[in-house]
Amino acid sequence: MVTTGAIIYGKGDYLGFNEQEHPVALQLGGSNPEHMAKCAALAQERGYDEVNINVGCPSDRVKNGSFGACLMAQPEVVADNVKAMQAEVDIPVTVKCRIGIDDMDEYKDFARFIDIVATAGCDTFIVHARKAWLQGLSPKENRDIPPLNYPRVHMLKESHPELSISINGGIKSLADAQEQLKYVDGVMIGREVYANPYILSTVDAEIFGDNSVQPISRRDVVLKMQQYIEKCIARQDDPYFKPWHVARHMLGLYQGQAGGRIWRRYLSQNGTGKSPDPHLLMNALEAVESAQQEINDYNAQKAANNIS
Repeated sequence: MVTTGAIIYGKGDYLGFNEQEHPVALQLGGSNPEHMAKCAALAQERGYDEVNINVGCPSDRVKNGSFGACLMAQPEVVADNVKAMQAEVDIPVTVKCRIGIDDMDEYKDFARFIDIVATAGCDTFIVHARKAWLQGLSPKENRDIPPLNYPRVHMLKESHPELSISINGGIKSLADAQEQLKYVDGVMIGREVYANPYILSTVDAEIFGDNSVQPISRRDVVLKMQQYIEKCIARQDDPYFKPWHVARHMLGLYQGQAGGRIWRRYLSQNGTGKSPDPHLLMNALEAVESAQQEINDYNAQKAANNIS
């Protein structure tokens, strides 16, 4: 998610991405139709596959910038942005929203928002199945405290079969996703994938029915990401790049596995600092595999002793 102000007025390149990330969407934070349309056009020029409007973030900073979840109370503003953006781009313009905010949390309020924005031309909505409290809860609390209401999102899809409705919030496994796909068109998994990215290793087979793709091992993930780091260093197009910029997003790779704590600790303790280690991932992998080997040797010795 990037604000329109950062893109238009910022000094950095906020639209860069790696070609291997396709299909990739840019989520825009903003509410000024002219600015949103300009940024959407820039996103299309840079090769993004989709541009999404943020109508879900509940932070005070976002609210003060007149975008995010507060726009649930201003569907006409969102509709104007959709129209302006679609006039400038051919890629899909989508909306990510909540099921409500504050005391505007009845289904009729939610349905009214969807109807107005859909009439403007948006046919794809990603819905976080929690309302947001704009007063009294932090953004972190807004991700957990308001109760999930999956049936409300299911009801929306049932009443609007012509729209593409994806659900988000509290989904922790591919089995959970399969259950949701009985009622909606898509599932967005955020925090769980970030904390435990390896749950997506079997997504091709389990969700998309493509058994031709073999799951990649955690070790191969590390090797491929090491290659990516080396390419980033060799390009020298970002003087501020450090291996930690990649590694910090991989802390959960060994979640639930032997050596998982060692992996996290090694990256955290050795990834930061003024002298970055270009072989950070490989050294962390060696530490994990050494620990795993010790465990295997211990178990083998224990089994041998029991047999004897």
